[in-house]
Amino acid sequence: MRVTYDEADDILVLRLSEKEIIKETSQDWNTHISYAQDGTIVEIVVLEASKQGAWPLLRSQAA
Repeated sequence: MRVTYDEADDILVLRLSEKEIIKETSQDWNTHISYAQDGTIVEIVVLEASKQGAWPLLRSQAA
């Protein structure tokens, strides 16, 4: 998995695999999901990620 964040445009991209994208859908105006031929999710893109609460990603803390 590869996570990239573009601070200037506030776009978060979660790349889950290197499979070819064959279908893209919008879950909402700011969340887009891309799928491979086998139906698995390849990529998730979140627009206005920090405004939507998706960035920064939470990191677990040791107790």
